[in-house]
Amino acid sequence: MLSAWIPEQAEGLQEIPGDSVCYTNAKEEILDECESVWEQMEECQSKLKLLEAETLPKSNAKFSLSIMHMKALTAEYNQWQKRSPEMFSTNPDILLSLGKKELQKVKDDLENVLSAVQIKNKNLEEDLKREQQWYEEQKQLIDTLSRTQEETKNQVEQVSNKSRMDTRAFHEQKKKILQLKAYKKKLLTALEEFLEEHFPPPEKGGSAEKTNSQEEPVVELKSLQDILEILVDKSVSTPHDPYVQIDDSFWPPYLELLLRHGIAQRHPVNPDRMRLETFHG
Repeated sequence: MLSAWIPEQAEGLQEIPGDSVCYTNAKEEILDECESVWEQMEECQSKLKLLEAETLPKSNAKFSLSIMHMKALTAEYNQWQKRSPEMFSTNPDILLSLGKKELQKVKDDLENVLSAVQIKNKNLEEDLKREQQWYEEQKQLIDTLSRTQEETKNQVEQVSNKSRMDTRAFHEQKKKILQLKAYKKKLLTALEEFLEEHFPPPEKGGSAEKTNSQEEPVVELKSLQDILEILVDKSVSTPHDPYVQIDDSFWPPYLELLLRHGIAQRHPVNPDRMRLETFHG
């Protein structure tokens, strides 16, 4: 019973430096102090049993027992308030051993705390590194999206400006084409009036007759306007072969007129073919 009551601090005696004699003396000293304390506890326990054994009035036994317990606790409290801390032992070797043990315990606790803090710091550093990486990725993504948005905006503006310009150019070109068509129609009308007035169709029985004046022309002679239309159509439809075959319907005076004024030219090999003079290029 007594050996079980010995405080755990006695286990630290194994750490006391010195020979076995010092260790034995220290152990015996602690055991003696423990025996003395134990005897005092037994004496106090006997006194408490005697107090409990006293007869209490039956009518108010519970109340009286509560009063006794309160007085005992008050007395114990006052005793502990007056009592100053006592050294467990005055042996310097024992105190040194106990101090070392406490310091070792504190050291182990601090090392455990330090290890836990280091692990936590390492985890926090890894979390911080991941957060920084995520932040950089998001920043790059935002920059990329901003550039894409700006480029898209510029492209939309360029397309819009180009569309407006193309629309304006289309309307201008359409307007010019309409003006050219109107001018062409006006020129053709003026040319037709000029040709009808100054170069009327050949009359039958005139200079278009053959050698025998008694005979009528076999074919109907073409007007100068018809000849010009044939030459123009041939030049446009087949520019690689713009020559027209001359037959009896082409009135010779009109052909000579076109050739003399550089409006048409004969084929260099076949004189029965002619073409419109090239006025461009």
